Amino acid sequence: MHAMSTEPGDAAGAAVRARLLGPLELHAGGVDRAPTTPKLLQLLAMLLIRPGKTVHVDSLVHELWNDTPPRSVRRTLHTYVHHLRRHLDPDGTDADPAGGLLVTSPPGYRLDVDPAVVDVSEFQRLHRLGRDLLSDGDNAAAAHAFRTALDLWSGPPLANIHCGPTLAAYTVYLLEHRRNARDLWIEAEIRAGRHREMLGVLRSLTTANPLDETLHAQLIRALGLSGRRSDALASYQWLRARLDDELGVEPCAELRELHRELLSEGHPIR
Repeated sequence: MHAMSTEPGDAAGAAVRARLLGPLELHAGGVDRAPTTPKLLQLLAMLLIRPGKTVHVDSLVHELWNDTPPRSVRRTLHTYVHHLRRHLDPDGTDADPAGGLLVTSPPGYRLDVDPAVVDVSEFQRLHRLGRDLLSDGDNAAAAHAFRTALDLWSGPPLANIHCGPTLAAYTVYLLEHRRNARDLWIEAEIRAGRHREMLGVLRSLTTANPLDETLHAQLIRALGLSGRRSDALASYQWLRARLDDELGVEPCAELRELHRELLSEGHPIR
């Protein structure tokens, strides 16, 4: 069966949209169909992280119960699927296990939607676009792509889910991608000549992430490019003392090179 259409003219699949970059939401026909029952939400999340693909029953059992499944685990899972199917379609038009949004697809179940309706897909597309634009030297356009990708986030991923092992690993994966997009966004803004405009953002981020050397390097570069050499040197010395005190390590090679350039009255490399 093909993934359900999300074209406006298709009444059954019209306006299906899903959010994972924050609290989980699943909108169908303009209504949020995400359940509030923890296990049903967890089950829906497992299906949404692989939209349009069959998720094996064993994977669902491992996520929902880890190493302590109930004695009648298959029957219990089947009951959860039944309730989730009814929740996704309260009018009962999707009651057929072979049709509707939630499809029985041996050896598991499938949420029959196009991956493009999930916000993670759009985030990944914009992330790739930003990287390509940055590689091509189109810094302003790259910054816009990364900023648009970051704006898709409304909070920690799957914020309303009690995550088992699979979903917990998936949230770590998403957070690492968000961090990479943030770092590349700042890089693109600095390369586009917006170093002064980024100082407030970088001050805030380094305060919230005091041991993140990438952010500190970007702050020091932005300060140097803005003619604030003494502030840049002070930021380096503060980080060096903090790293030595808490981790017993020296700043990374990139930061040490920036420090050498500042001492020689050069400017950080763009």
